[in-house]
Amino acid sequence: MNKTISFAVVHFTVAFTVGYAMTGSVMVGGAIALVEPMVNTVAYHIHELIWKRREKNQVATQNTVAA
Repeated sequence: MNKTISFAVVHFTVAFTVGYAMTGSVMVGGAIALVEPMVNTVAYHIHELIWKRREKNQVATQNTVAA
């Protein structure tokens, strides 16, 4: 759990720093730091679903070829 919390802190810090560096606004940097991880979490979930489907299809194809 400590590693997960540590990564979250790093992620928020990087998101804030990039947003602030690009805009010069603490408000925009803070908004990006809050919104970006949420959007990234949804994108990661979709990414994992696609990869699971792809792996399942590869196994099915291999089983068909082997038969």
